[in-house]
Amino acid sequence: MKRRDFIHLSGMGLGALATSGLVMMGNPVSAEQLLEPGMDPAAKKVLADIALNAARGKGATYTDVRIGRYLRQNVSTREKNVQNISNSETFGVGIRVIANGTWGFSATSDVSPDGIKSCAETAVAIAKANSKLQKEPVVLAPEKGHGEVTWNTPIKKNAMEVPVKDKIDLLLKVNNSAMDNGVAFVNSSLFIINEQKYFASTDGSYIDQDIHRIWPTFSVTAVNKGAGGFRSRQALSAPMGMGYEYLDGLAEDKIMNPAGFNSYKNSYDMVEDAIGAAKHSKEKITAKSVIPGKYDLVLDPDHLGLTIHESVGHPLELDRVLGYEANYAGTSFATLDKWKSGDFKYGSDKVNIVADKTQPFSLGNTGYDDEGVKCKEWDLIKNGVLVNYQAIRDQVKILGENESNGCAFADSWSSVQFQRMPNVSLKPGTEKLSPAEMVKNVEKGVYILGRGSYSIDQQRYNFQFGGQLFYEIKNGEIVGMLEDVAYQSNTQEFWNSCSQICDKDDYKFFGSFNDGKGQPSQSSAVSHGSSTTRFDGVNVINTGRNI
Repeated sequence: MKRRDFIHLSGMGLGALATSGLVMMGNPVSAEQLLEPGMDPAAKKVLADIALNAARGKGATYTDVRIGRYLRQNVSTREKNVQNISNSETFGVGIRVIANGTWGFSATSDVSPDGIKSCAETAVAIAKANSKLQKEPVVLAPEKGHGEVTWNTPIKKNAMEVPVKDKIDLLLKVNNSAMDNGVAFVNSSLFIINEQKYFASTDGSYIDQDIHRIWPTFSVTAVNKGAGGFRSRQALSAPMGMGYEYLDGLAEDKIMNPAGFNSYKNSYDMVEDAIGAAKHSKEKITAKSVIPGKYDLVLDPDHLGLTIHESVGHPLELDRVLGYEANYAGTSFATLDKWKSGDFKYGSDKVNIVADKTQPFSLGNTGYDDEGVKCKEWDLIKNGVLVNYQAIRDQVKILGENESNGCAFADSWSSVQFQRMPNVSLKPGTEKLSPAEMVKNVEKGVYILGRGSYSIDQQRYNFQFGGQLFYEIKNGEIVGMLEDVAYQSNTQEFWNSCSQICDKDDYKFFGSFNDGKGQPSQSSAVSHGSSTTRFDGVNVINTGRNI
């Protein structure tokens, strides 16, 4: 059964849930409540076994249980004022079953023995109702039980434990530093998430995970008072799977980029970046407007990550390839016949792209996915050739495989898990090459940093991408800032134009903190790693000045 049909047929269960007092975005709590210990894993195991036994007693042949506590803290400021401080918590259980060869799902915020027993029985009833319209039974790839295991994001400093005052002080310092350097407007924010997730299944897994993510960001705007126009620059930070050490590390792993200022790997100097953003915003006002034409592009990782996300990550989601996401987010040009051919040139021989939820510090880093599958790395594109997709336990049979890729995810205990994008990353070059050395070999090009506006078609093929900062390259040197830059291409043409990739010393992450997919829509967080990369002969357009 297609996932959208499953969601539709499960409507009676979801409708019942809508009246049970669930708060999908979380209940407001104090900052102190975020630090209260969650339920002990032993107590969770007792409750999980109640669900597994109740579902089995009603005829389920497979059951998984997810007990989740989701904590969120957001702090935002503008200029010299605090705009918002929010703390939220949501806690509950989601139960998924197979009965009569068909999926059923139910969830409840009543995390008690009686509440969980009732929820499990409801999930089985939904599965049996759905089975009347099921054409083929669900077939799961085998997964050996992992027993009782734990996995934690290897943080050094829990961001939830840092006093809110310290976070406000940092953000206001960011704002003041930008305004002291001549910008008119600035806002800054800090987003912190802690997911305490427990998974149990009839395969014999009892997995307790504690996952942390953090995202510091800002936007500054300089005003041209004489002409009445303005220019802005956003933070060049990447959201990360880390604790507050991301901000406390004082960016010890800085990388000097070819434009002459610092970028950051696994720590981030927010104040330094804000000062740079203020200077860049003012410089952008008088920067030369690009002349349209063909250019060699040198793309920084904090820009290229979004292009990877849209032109590789999404089109290689198997459910999108099969048309399951057509109603919400489109399909994919990377159809199964291209993969079956064994020689579809997605990119040049230099392009090696992997999916990997085990990368340290990444947003997708976790030990096990939401189906209890141990996470791993696998090839999507190897030496430019399409070799695989992203698939989960009930999909891999379509590819003739018998092992899940381990990329199932649900954004809440109240959401059903389905295939979500893992970290999708471009492997660094094997030969020693720095970004500065790469630029020296470019006669006519543009160096691009930061995420900008973009557009891509429903099959993830034809696209246009902008950025935050653009620098003209002439005869191997950066000669000045450009504005109004966007590049146009199609996915296959673009990746086949890849001619050079810097080595591992330049490798860093771009991240998407809120990536939407599915109906009902869910949001996930995913990173994309790469080194600075060159693409030859790409069409650059002028987007038109607004000052």
